[in-house]
Amino acid sequence: MSEQNLEKIRKIVQPIVADLKLDLYDLEFRGGTLRITIDTPVGSEAGVSLEDITLVTRLVGRDFDHLDPVAGHYTLEVTSPGLERTMRTPAHFQREVGKTVSVRLSNAVNADRRFQGVLTSAGDRSCTVLLDTPAKDGTLERTVDYDQIDRARTIFVWGPTPKQPTKAVKKEDAR
Repeated sequence: MSEQNLEKIRKIVQPIVADLKLDLYDLEFRGGTLRITIDTPVGSEAGVSLEDITLVTRLVGRDFDHLDPVAGHYTLEVTSPGLERTMRTPAHFQREVGKTVSVRLSNAVNADRRFQGVLTSAGDRSCTVLLDTPAKDGTLERTVDYDQIDRARTIFVWGPTPKQPTKAVKKEDAR
C-alpha cells in the first residue's frame, strides 16, 4: 500500500482515536492486514484496555464500510503496542527516552550492527543510546540517524524477583 493511501487512512482513523482520548501509535499494511496500533497518551498510568480496542475496531470498521478506503479484501487489526514496542518514527523514539532499547542498523560500516542500551535522547533526525556493553571501538554511547535504523524496539526489563518469606525453624536446645 502506498504512503498516500496510508495517509488517507490515517486521516480517517486519527479523529476517531483522538475522540476517545487515545493516541494513534502506528499504522501499517502488510500481507493483507491493516494494523492500527493505539496507545494511551504519554504520562497515563493505565494502558490500553480491551474495551478501548473493541470500541476503536467497531468505530473504524463502521467508517471503513462507509468510506471504503482500502481496495479489495483485507483484515482490520486494532492492537496496543505492548510492553516491547516497535519504534519507527521520531515521535516513537522521543516517547521512549529513558527506556532500554534494542537497535539494528541497516548498513553498519566498521561498527556493531546490533546494539542495546538506554535511549538517552531523541531528536527529529537522530537518537543517542548509552550502550549496555562498549562497542568494538570502545565507545559507550552511540548516536545514529533514524534513516540508518533497520529495526528498533523497546526492551522490557524485568525487575528483581522478590524473595518469598520463609518460616523460621526453631532449634531445640540439645541437652
